[in-house]
Formats: sequence, structure tokens, C-alpha cells
Amino acid sequence: MNSHTPLLVASGVRKIYRAGSVAVTALDGLDLTVRHGELVGVMGPSGSGKTTLLNCLSGLDDIDAGRVEIDGHDLFAMSDAARTEHRARTMGFVFQSFNLIPVFSAAENVELPLLLVGTRPREARHRALATLDRVGLGHRVEHRPSELSGGEQQRVTIARALVGRPAIVWADEPTGNLDTAMADQVMDLLCDLNREEGQTIVLVTHDAAIGARVPRLIRMRDGRLVEDLHQHVPERARVTDVSGGR
Repeated sequence: MNSHTPLLVASGVRKIYRAGSVAVTALDGLDLTVRHGELVGVMGPSGSGKTTLLNCLSGLDDIDAGRVEIDGHDLFAMSDAARTEHRARTMGFVFQSFNLIPVFSAAENVELPLLLVGTRPREARHRALATLDRVGLGHRVEHRPSELSGGEQQRVTIARALVGRPAIVWADEPTGNLDTAMADQVMDLLCDLNREEGQTIVLVTHDAAIGARVPRLIRMRDGRLVEDLHQHVPERARVTDVSGGR
């Protein structure tokens, strides 16, 4: 896919949270275009609307006004069921809290999204193992989350996000629960996936060091985009331990 082709086009997106007579505008007429193959970071102070932005652009939350298109499909012109299916087939999600199923092995956690959309079990397992190997966990596929370090658990969630070959991956504070060394390993992986495989990624972070590593950085304040920077990101030495050791 041509890297100049828009993948995501959001126009005039408005989101209001209401509690009784109180209304809070979380997104205020926001416009954003993300092209195929971009790695975009989103930063801003607490309450600026970063997570709301991801939730609305992915269709997890409804919007009050505006339009969101992913690969030419208007998310909010779909029924709830169609939007859920579209999200399952075209998007991957990485969360700060991992959200792994404790009683499942790494391989079972990764293959689950494929099974839910009807992939045959043998094919789902094959793709899960291949994706875990891609993120450096080929030797940990039978381990449960409690047997993995924080960095390893986050790489399982990245594998789970990638296994369906999504058009876009949404990452909400993916390094927020990790120490500096493990955060560097996770960011190395995300940057490699973007650069080497052209994976489109939109990443929310509060960490300036993480923000400095993305080629495009958006800053938010009060539900609006206030800055859109294209950054030169030099090559950096990779962390050598990809095992996510304890």
C-alpha cells in the first residue's frame, strides 16, 4: 500500500461525556489523517483527551458529531455489530494493563482473536506461534502470564494485536507499567514493526522519551490537536536482551 494513501481520516470529531446536568467536551471538533505505514505518537496532559481519541477513532466509543473513516469505511455509518466485526478484522489493540487471560498460555492468548472470527484452530495456532516468534517469545509459548515478566507479557499483547494482520494497531500507554529497560525493548519492537513491516501504529504516551522515538508526534490539549510534528528519529542501539528477563 502506498505510504501516501490515507488509512484513517477523522473530520470534526466531537465527544461529550454527560453526568446529570454536567457535560464535559472530551474531543472538540478534531481533525486527523493518518497514512498507511505511519507511526504516530499522541501526547498531552492528563485529561487532554488522548485515550478518548483512541477509543473514538477505533469505534470503541460512539461520537457525538463528525466522521471517522478507516480504509474508506465510515465507522459510524455501520451498525454496532458491523463495527465490532470490522474492528476485529482490521484493528489490533495494545493496552497498558496487558489484559491477558491468566489461565491461558501465551499461544492461547494470541490465537484467541483468530478463533473468535472463525479461523480454523490449526491455522490459528500456526499464526500465533509465528507471531510470538516474531516478537521474541518463541521459547515462551506455553507459559502463562504469571510465569512471564512484564516486558514479556506486553510482547504477548503485541503479538495478539498483530496476529490478525491488522491495518492499524492502537497502543494506549503500552510502556506505562514497565521499567525503563523493558519499555525500551517494547518500543524497539514497535519501531521495528513499523519500519520493517510497514505496520501502522497510533500510540498514546505520557513519556517524553517515548514521544521522542516516533517519527510523527501529535500534542493534545483540551480535546484539540495543538501541534503536529514530524521528527527525525535517528537509529539507536537495540537492547540486546529480548527475553524480557525478570
